[in-house]
Amino acid sequence: MQYWLMKSEPDEWSWAQQVKAGVRGIEWSGVRNFQAAKNLKKMKIGDKCFFYHTGKEKKIVGIVEIVKEHFLDKTDKTHKFVSVIVKTLIPFKKTVKLQKIKKNRVFKDFALVKQSRLSVMEVDLKYWKKICKMGKV
Repeated sequence: MQYWLMKSEPDEWSWAQQVKAGVRGIEWSGVRNFQAAKNLKKMKIGDKCFFYHTGKEKKIVGIVEIVKEHFLDKTDKTHKFVSVIVKTLIPFKKTVKLQKIKKNRVFKDFALVKQSRLSVMEVDLKYWKKICKMGKV
């Protein structure tokens, strides 16, 4: 199993909307960065992902799971980009703000700190465990 972080503008797709999508999950589409798309292609069923509210909030709010591996993104007219299906697993009891992550030296090499604009990124197991602890899950 691998671990990931997926960013979403809460005005476009929020944690509350993700939860309402139910157990069948929903398509994670609209990724138009080649590195982020490459990460979507690496995802396997059962992989876990942090759900990150970007924009003004900048915080991890919960965990979703990959329930369908990559397929062509129907919103992409170029047919170069892919989507996956994610379902809600668990909300964080305490959201983890980017500001708090940046202040912790443990995360100095974490992609969220080093490549802050990347919308889909791999998360090393040591970072996954630490963030889950910070989020009280």
